[in-house]
Amino acid sequence: MSQGANWQELVADKQRRQKASIPQDWLVAVPPAAVLDVTAFPEQCGLLSERELQITNTVDVGVLLQKLAAAEWSSVEVTTAFYKRAIVAQQLVNCLTEIFVDKALARAAELDKHLKSTGSVVGPLHGLPVSLKDQINLKGLETTMGYASWIGKYADKDAVLAEILYECGAVPFVRTNVPQTLMWPETYNLVFGRTLNPANRLLTPGGSSGGEGALIHLRGSPLGVGSDIGGSIRIPALFNGLYGLRPSYGRVPYAGSSNSMYGQDSIPSVLGPLSNSLSGIKAFMQAVIGREPWLRDPLAVRKKWDDEAYALAGHGSGQALCFAILWDDRIVIPHPPVIRALEMTRDALTAAGHKVIDWKPIKHLELNDAISAVWKAGALEDYRATTAASGEPIISSMSPTNDGIVDASVRPDVIGVSAYQLWQAQNARAHLRKEYLDHWEQTVEVTGTGRPVDAIISPGAPFAAPPHGKNGNSNYTKVLNALDYVACTFPVTKVDPTLDAKKPPHQFLNDADEVNYNLYDPVTFQNAPVGLQVVGRTLEEEAVIAMTEIVDSALKAAAGA
Repeated sequence: MSQGANWQELVADKQRRQKASIPQDWLVAVPPAAVLDVTAFPEQCGLLSERELQITNTVDVGVLLQKLAAAEWSSVEVTTAFYKRAIVAQQLVNCLTEIFVDKALARAAELDKHLKSTGSVVGPLHGLPVSLKDQINLKGLETTMGYASWIGKYADKDAVLAEILYECGAVPFVRTNVPQTLMWPETYNLVFGRTLNPANRLLTPGGSSGGEGALIHLRGSPLGVGSDIGGSIRIPALFNGLYGLRPSYGRVPYAGSSNSMYGQDSIPSVLGPLSNSLSGIKAFMQAVIGREPWLRDPLAVRKKWDDEAYALAGHGSGQALCFAILWDDRIVIPHPPVIRALEMTRDALTAAGHKVIDWKPIKHLELNDAISAVWKAGALEDYRATTAASGEPIISSMSPTNDGIVDASVRPDVIGVSAYQLWQAQNARAHLRKEYLDHWEQTVEVTGTGRPVDAIISPGAPFAAPPHGKNGNSNYTKVLNALDYVACTFPVTKVDPTLDAKKPPHQFLNDADEVNYNLYDPVTFQNAPVGLQVVGRTLEEEAVIAMTEIVDSALKAAAGA
């Protein structure tokens, strides 16, 4: 950071440099703000050729990798196509932070040269463009993470995950927007501004990996990497109609990436993939785990990719599974579109020959209180220490009113606690994890399979993507971070004002439930994607991916019936 520069000067300079990094012939005339749904615009704007549209509309990452490996499509043309579409997305919804076209295309050219000269790919992700949340350090590039104080902070080496992606043949090509501090389920900061939802620009794309969600929604990237400490992969995935995986602690290496609240190890953030295809989720996890990340990151779990687990050896080989549906968490009742998505999934799984029972949630409020207490312990001190260098305000609201700056010194949700109080929260959470484990094990008595419930189907939020500043409930994702359960999101439908009419008031569980009920208006949420999550147990990434494939196939079969 420049000596003597205030935060406004730093931001103005960074914004100027970001604009200068965009090739001028990739700029297009974008629709006015009154046009809410911009998902079709990249195909209509005229910037991408027919071949580039064919490439970027190939949502199955497995197909992209096959064509790249066969040299049917070169990495340079695939990277160029996605880059152009990413720049269109940036102009529509403001989803990017770092743009480094020359660096990415030079990397793609090296991969093409290697394939041509040797006849072999560099690795399992050969030639594939991959977008990265603005946390994952790339050598020579700034990582601001939404902080004006971190402008001018250039990485002197790649994060471990970036190293591995390069070794696997990937082409990191953009970095994506986040909220200041990362600890928001929306995406806004003072450096790059607010990211919008492509399906309806009055709605949030979620957060904190909201830039990734919006970019992939517009097919500006085939595969992205986000992070998740309370839902920050899954919420953007759900709000943008994507697949997204929250792995267990340490399954994907975090070393060398930037973060908030360094040293908070009780409920750590995890890195994971987002994609328009489940093949992208699987390809990412197989590739990264295949490089034995535990040899580079001391906190990475020493666990190789398990083909038997992916074949569901511990889950009846995938035949006649028993899924449990969490209809609500007994804190907030989901909106009608989410309930309809649960019903659609139940019916599709039943038609596919699987058993579906109800899941009884236990102590979700206590779990959420425990994780919140852990976060709050030192969060405000962390935010103040980080922002002090430039004097930038600490954003205390995601509301568009006053650009979210309500109080420059305090966020009411991060009042600290003593070390002893923190220990009590951690102890309570440990007991709750044991209680939840026992609760899951006891379902063997009702499944009829001889096994406990194979997976839970749960909302990831009590609503579809809400208006900016209104995403005030992350309990449906946060509880799983407290339990360290693996969860994979999948798209189901979109909000339909006819099918999803507002229901008469129910007997409210509490004030939060009443607030959530009053938030819903089907016209406000119109066209918003609606998704759910498949929940498995700790370190069950392979099985959860496989079971999500089963759920996804059942839904697609039902839709085609």
